[in-house]
Amino acid sequence: MQLSNWWPANSGLTFVHPWLLLLLLAIPLLSYLRGQRGPAAALTFSSTATLRAIGKHSAARAGKILRTVLLAALAIFVIALARPQLGKTLTQVEASGIDIMLVLDVSNSMLTKDFTIGGEEATRLDAVREDTRKFIEARPNDRIGIIAFGTQPYVVSPMTLDHDWLLQNLDRVKIGLIEGSTAIGSAMASAANRLNDKHAKSRAIVLLTDGDNNAGRIPPNTAAEAVKALHIKLYAIGIGTNGIAPVPMGNPQTGQILTDAVGNILYQNATVSFNEAGLKEVAKIADGRFFRASDTKSLEEIYHDIDKMEKSTESVKKYQQYRDLFPICIMSACGLLIGQILLSQTIWKKLP
Repeated sequence: MQLSNWWPANSGLTFVHPWLLLLLLAIPLLSYLRGQRGPAAALTFSSTATLRAIGKHSAARAGKILRTVLLAALAIFVIALARPQLGKTLTQVEASGIDIMLVLDVSNSMLTKDFTIGGEEATRLDAVREDTRKFIEARPNDRIGIIAFGTQPYVVSPMTLDHDWLLQNLDRVKIGLIEGSTAIGSAMASAANRLNDKHAKSRAIVLLTDGDNNAGRIPPNTAAEAVKALHIKLYAIGIGTNGIAPVPMGNPQTGQILTDAVGNILYQNATVSFNEAGLKEVAKIADGRFFRASDTKSLEEIYHDIDKMEKSTESVKKYQQYRDLFPICIMSACGLLIGQILLSQTIWKKLP
């Protein structure tokens, strides 16, 4: 199985010789000792009160600034010696598992509230997202992608082993992402096209939908024949119940979902049904399997069944890319040091 999934495993600032940073602890001590003693006085007076009153504030301020600049330059020199590097580790993972494309229906009917999560009423899409998240987390070694579809398919995430990134994209799946009709055939064809690695031992499409095909240019049966020809497994899952359930209200002319003044979706109880025969026919043509998920428990059981598919084993490769910050640190420290010398010999020059 030829995989090429790349992502930063970690990135940030690192040091080649981090133990040299301990020298930074000497800088506060050096500052303290320098403040305790000064050079011997060039002139001696019986009383320095008059001179102190004349130059007290400006001299003290100038001295502090020069000392701070000098100490900052020393600190940057120490950091330069520790060899700071800014970069990232790139990981190419070729892991054990199968290739899975999750195809999620985001048509308006997926807002029907006939599921429960944690004892609370939930939409079909909420239930799909919840159990799909668990499924992804349970299969860290599989390449998984996500396609959402309404009137047309939309690639939410290409095939990847970076499941953290995949889950972030799963959270973006919502109603309204695409127009609200249902193009099952086009979505299946798009998923099959993404599963183009013929060297994978096992490839699967997990189709989750609650409706009939009423959009798109490719009929579901034609897409099913293509899936079979490519030797891709199809798991067709029908989402929802038959009976009375809260259904989102839509505008009869535009089909848009109606909301109240604060943006909450308006619901009404209505009879809901599912064309089970149509999806069964699609699964049969593709030599796949059909499941009916009427609640979250049955959906979890379906995902568990997919876990039983065969796996293949590959390897893991890591590469590192770093930018050495040593030259920048040296130039910055030299700049501060030159500035300190110029200031001490010009506008803040002291008596010898």
